[in-house]
Amino acid sequence: MNRYEGRRALVTGGGSGIGQATVLRILAEGGRVVAADVSEAGLADTVAKAGDSAERLHTVTVNIADEASVTAGVDDAVAWLGGLDALVNAAGILRSSHTHETSLDAFQQVVNVNLVGTFLMIRESIPALLEGNGASVVNFSSTSAMFAHPYMSAYAASKGGVQSMTHALAAEYAKKGIRFNSVQPGSISSGMTDGSGQSKQSQGPGLPEDADMMLFMKLQPALGQGFAGPETVAGVVAMLASDDGAFITGTEVRIDGGTHF
Repeated sequence: MNRYEGRRALVTGGGSGIGQATVLRILAEGGRVVAADVSEAGLADTVAKAGDSAERLHTVTVNIADEASVTAGVDDAVAWLGGLDALVNAAGILRSSHTHETSLDAFQQVVNVNLVGTFLMIRESIPALLEGNGASVVNFSSTSAMFAHPYMSAYAASKGGVQSMTHALAAEYAKKGIRFNSVQPGSISSGMTDGSGQSKQSQGPGLPEDADMMLFMKLQPALGQGFAGPETVAGVVAMLASDDGAFITGTEVRIDGGTHF
C-alpha cells in the first residue's frame, strides 16, 4: 500500500510511542516525513528504526510549548519537504495526581504542551497546508476528553480543548481544503504509559499512592489481554491523513479496545 507516495508529512512526538509508530507507518507507505520531537535521542532511535526508508526521513528538535522553537521547526520541515500535505500532532505529556495537590505550574505545563503546543503547530503549518495536496491535520485528543479518568484533570482539560478546537478548525478551513480530525487513544502502551495505565516516570509521576484502584481499573480494554501497541493508533492516523479519509473532517475516532462503550 503506497497511499503516501508523493505526500509530505510532519509528525510531532516522532521520537517515541504513537508518534514514532506513525512516522514509520507513513514511511512504509511511501511518504516523505519530518519527525519532530523534544528528544534528540528519541529522534535518533526513529531514524535507526526507519532503516532503508531513512532517506525519506528528516528530523527536527522542537519544543512544541515554545513559540520560537515551533516557528523554527515548522520552517525547517516545510523547507526540507518542499511543502506540506499532512500534519500529525502526536506530541503530549501526561501527569497524574490528586487535583487538590496539583500546583498551578504543573496544571499549566500540561495545558501548554498538549493544547497550546497543538495550536502553535497548526498555526505555523496552515500557510503551507493551504498550498498542499489533500491537506489534512490529525490531532491527538484522548478518551479522557469524554470519559471520567480519575487523577488526570489537567490532562482531560487539555485533551478536551484539543477536541473542541479540532471541530472549530474543521469548520473554519473546510472550504479552504484542509481537513481536521482527531483521534482518541485509550488503553494504548506508548511513550506516555508503561502498559498498565500508569504514566512513565520519564513523563511524570504515576498514580498517587492512595489512588482508588477500583476507579482506575475501569479503564481497562474489553478486547484482548491488555493494552494495545502504538501501531494500533498509527494505522488509523495514517488513514485519516491520507486520501482514504478525504470525506472525513470535524470528527474524532476512538481507539480504545472497548474500554468505553
